[in-house]
Amino acid sequence: MTTRPKLRLGSQLLPGLAAVALFVLFAFVFLSSSFPSPTGFPGDANITASIGYALFNIEAGGVPAEGFIVAFFTIAIVLDAALDGAVLLARRDVDDTPDELVPERGLFEGGDD
Repeated sequence: MTTRPKLRLGSQLLPGLAAVALFVLFAFVFLSSSFPSPTGFPGDANITASIGYALFNIEAGGVPAEGFIVAFFTIAIVLDAALDGAVLLARRDVDDTPDELVPERGLFEGGDD
């Protein structure tokens, strides 16, 4: 027979209530805000060229690209941070290598020395 779960009122209560309150706040803001209808891009617009022109501050291209630059640099910073974190997590510490992986001289079994 299973027992009923008990509510922990220790040190986890305050962070849990803060998380629920933050969720309610975000849900309220998201559900109460209005979004404009999407307009899309013209059929003959070259979005990639407009981003390139905007990066070099050239007034050309059929799409205003100021919003693209902010998104481009934000994604670049986030991906750079993710890459740095992956390298940090994948790096092996020098002290973590056990001594059993490298046998001492003369302790090899089998084969000719």
